[in-house]
Amino acid sequence: MVVEVKKAQEGDLDTFVKLIRQLESRLYGLAKSIVKRDEDCADAIQETLLKAYKSLNTLKKPEFFNTWIIRILINECNQVLRLRKRTIVMGELPETNYPIAAHGADHQTSDLQEAVDRLNDTLRLVVHLFYYQDLSVKQIAEILEISEGAVRARLHRARGVLADWMNSMRMNFAGI
Repeated sequence: MVVEVKKAQEGDLDTFVKLIRQLESRLYGLAKSIVKRDEDCADAIQETLLKAYKSLNTLKKPEFFNTWIIRILINECNQVLRLRKRTIVMGELPETNYPIAAHGADHQTSDLQEAVDRLNDTLRLVVHLFYYQDLSVKQIAEILEISEGAVRARLHRARGVLADWMNSMRMNFAGI
């Protein structure tokens, strides 16, 4: 990947596009976990790609391309959320999440995803980066500009919240 990043830094647009295509689903999943709405995901990703392409020459270590672009995306998602708070759209309905009918393992997966979605923003972001983006604690700390200990603490707290929520779901299902 380092070779491709260097080629992109030298102005090879096709190589840049290839790099982005490799990250496309990861970027969308991360954006979706932060901003929730598809149109906001598209806006955040579009701005991310534009900023990344324009400032690609500022990336000093090509091996950190993935974490660099994820940091840009998180910043863009946060910008979208800030703008959303300031904008009042007449007649807009609040976003609703209807439960998904599922069975067996799919049901457990949807319950877990619902539990992750209910986490506060700081916990949900760390869980998403660690479990869905497969980033290390060190990479997450660099992206979020917090200590590795803070990342571990957030993961620990999130696991506890998720375990409690899943246990309460099991108890409710069992009729206890």
